[in-house]
Amino acid sequence: MTHVATSIPHPSLSRPLHETGQLPRLLHSLKQQNNSVLSLCADEDHIYSGSQYHNVEVWDIQSFTLKATLRGHTGSVLALEYAADKKWLFSSSGDSTVRIWSTKTLKLLYVLHPHLETDAGDIFSLAWSKKLQTIYFGCQNTSLQWFHFDPTNPSLDLQPSGTSTPSSKSRKVHKFFDSYPQYLHKAADVFASNGLSTSVSSSSSDGDGCILVRDPAADPRAVLQVVPENVIDSAHYGYIYCLAIMPSTKEGSDDPCPFRHGVVHLVTGSGDETVKLWSCNSTGPTLLHTFDCCHGAVLSLATRGDTIFSGCQDGYVKVWDLETKTLVRTIIVQENVDILSLSMLHSDLFTCSANGQVQRWSSSFDCTASWPAHDGIVLSSILSRSREGNKFNLITGANDDYIKVWEVNPPQATDDTTDSVTLDGIPLTVGDSKTSDDVMVYALSKFVSIPSVSNNPEHREDCRQAAIWLKKCLNQLGAESTLLPTGDGTNPLVLATFHGTQTKHEKPRVLFYGHYDVISAPSEDWISDPFTLSGRNGYLYGRGVTDNKGPIIAAASAAAELLSRRALGLDLVFLIEGEEEAGSAGFEKAFIKHRDLIGHIDAILVSNSTWITDDPPCITYGLRGVVRCGVEISSKSPDVHSGIEGGALREPMLDMVKLLSALMDENRHVLIPSFYDHVRPQTVEERQLYQLLSAIVQRPASSLSSRWREPSLTIHNIEVSGPRNPTVIPSKIKAQVSVRIVPDQDLDTIAASVCDHLRSSFQRFQSPNTLEISIDHKADWWLGNLEDPWFKALEDSVRDEWGVEPLRIREGGSIPSVPYLEKVLGCHALHLPLGQSSDQAHLPNERISLTNLRRGKSVIERFLLSVSDRVMCSSRSS
Repeated sequence: MTHVATSIPHPSLSRPLHETGQLPRLLHSLKQQNNSVLSLCADEDHIYSGSQYHNVEVWDIQSFTLKATLRGHTGSVLALEYAADKKWLFSSSGDSTVRIWSTKTLKLLYVLHPHLETDAGDIFSLAWSKKLQTIYFGCQNTSLQWFHFDPTNPSLDLQPSGTSTPSSKSRKVHKFFDSYPQYLHKAADVFASNGLSTSVSSSSSDGDGCILVRDPAADPRAVLQVVPENVIDSAHYGYIYCLAIMPSTKEGSDDPCPFRHGVVHLVTGSGDETVKLWSCNSTGPTLLHTFDCCHGAVLSLATRGDTIFSGCQDGYVKVWDLETKTLVRTIIVQENVDILSLSMLHSDLFTCSANGQVQRWSSSFDCTASWPAHDGIVLSSILSRSREGNKFNLITGANDDYIKVWEVNPPQATDDTTDSVTLDGIPLTVGDSKTSDDVMVYALSKFVSIPSVSNNPEHREDCRQAAIWLKKCLNQLGAESTLLPTGDGTNPLVLATFHGTQTKHEKPRVLFYGHYDVISAPSEDWISDPFTLSGRNGYLYGRGVTDNKGPIIAAASAAAELLSRRALGLDLVFLIEGEEEAGSAGFEKAFIKHRDLIGHIDAILVSNSTWITDDPPCITYGLRGVVRCGVEISSKSPDVHSGIEGGALREPMLDMVKLLSALMDENRHVLIPSFYDHVRPQTVEERQLYQLLSAIVQRPASSLSSRWREPSLTIHNIEVSGPRNPTVIPSKIKAQVSVRIVPDQDLDTIAASVCDHLRSSFQRFQSPNTLEISIDHKADWWLGNLEDPWFKALEDSVRDEWGVEPLRIREGGSIPSVPYLEKVLGCHALHLPLGQSSDQAHLPNERISLTNLRRGKSVIERFLLSVSDRVMCSSRSS
């Protein structure tokens, strides 16, 4: 019986919502008639909305009535920015101007033209720096420009009582941005606006052909121009859609004093899929770092402390750490739905999407509220402090022509959070120090729900979906991830890298190898659904929880935890295959093909076996290899009746029985010539170790030695042709035979010896039947280096976590990829088992201890910290 998946879990690691009472209260709706709300801003008295049709609407924040309309732009108002210290409102537009308004008088103060005027195109974004008294704006022509309001410049007349002679010289017409639609056959001019009427009431022309424009409401104090020195051309390779100042001074921010460090940072996001960090001073921005988002255009930005949130196309929010310059998390809001706006309320993030949804995310990246805010694309959002105590309003605007005001409360302090969820009775506390552990268990529950059975064609698509889900899961936890094909008919590899803190020294790189495929799980032998994670008496049950999905999620959670603490001092590379349970088909070829993507590796970490008992913890330092072959004996005649032909022909079954008996004697000694010649002799230290383990597991030391460090031969099955009833002589017999090999047996030599011995034995029978032999699978043995510093670091980490000396054990089974990776990467492998001996791997009711899962994650954290610390110390000493 096979289990067929009914659905693939959504890749988001955010737990489902548990309380509908968390949804905000809608205070009021404001409608702009047939006019999309493209941008929003607010102060203590007003809500300002930038419209599709050129105007800035001013709404009274108490009465929610329209107070004024600011006219003057001749293009859509794309961005608004409030300078609280100046009581100024900045507005930018598709008309290639920035206008500065007084929020006290609602009068126009200045008109600011970019350098090269209309060549800048649409001005998509604005950011005001109080410290530098500078407005920054991002342009359609990919330039970043800024203007400094120098209080010593008398021509600016920055004092409210001052007067100045306004300059009315405006820009020249632009053959692209000022063109009418082609069908109108009109020449380009400054009033074109693609055929729409403008709000400009008067104009004149100077002798050079420049259009002179005056605002209809009032003359500005000055018409300003960005000088060439205040332009960074091609700041990005795409439109600059969004800007943010760090530290944030926006309403809702709980950032510390913004000038404490005396440094202003500017963050820019672009259609080129990057976020750039700039250090700003009076001379302009200097590029510090570029973050590659790799999820479409960056459409929105928000910041808090040293964290940057970038909203991208296709529903992804990338979370970057400023200090370490690393990706710490990816939030999947809703796949294939663009994130148009972000707002921060203390530690909580509000995401506004193109499907009208607004979602609230906690500091632990859980979605705590989700609601349909608009019947259209949510284009903008802003937070405003309410006059009622410590409450805030989230103000959203959309292309459904509505502005909506939602009452939202700041998040509670972490210490006050008592929310909890359970998994079949196992408490998983949310909001305390164990939150990352709960994310781990929740992720494992979703991973287990995908029946990725690699040796069953019915689950081919499930395996592919498991790879896709794991790729996105690792991406959310902070890794850069991708899928690598392994060939037609085989499942892809998942390659993901958690990048450690950037330093001037070369970071160590550790490869974590695992597999996301599992063996079949007939449900009639299970107490619970094998593909639904179930918690009972401290154990998590489900196919793959110990082999190998649980250890994969534990290792990824450890890396994510270190990233969040800025403590990951190395690169942790995940290489997870989907064919391990079916012989790792395609793995080696795919590895060679994509070797450059994997990069240099210093050590390999594996977690794919169990302890020798249920306690104490163990470290595996050896694996046997395997040669698996198929043997077939057939006659030229078809299946016949034994009562008619019995005794008259040479039966293939009798040949097979005789041939298999030639492989081993009555003392279980393998009869293949030279089979034992290169078996490594047992050392005194090994003998003492087996005696110690014998006392712990109550099993003879010779039994342990036979299982771990001595070769063996096994006959697995015999298949016959025909109806399989006792009256038929089958014409074809198949058998499967495997040999487990140990150090220092040569894999290829043993494989050839098995075949040669079978052929020579069969020739002595002088049988008319035909023998065919095939080598179906080979995997080399592996033996770790107990004196290696990497092994010592792992052993110390286990000891420090559990408080006891770990047992050094070997494993009788094989993991084909481990010795292969050791050889091609030229480094040592380490094997950290997380399961216990009673975990039933490959059997019904497979399980893993919740304690082992969590402490295994902690061991990996300790190991990664230890390794990076040792490298840093050696770098400093050198």
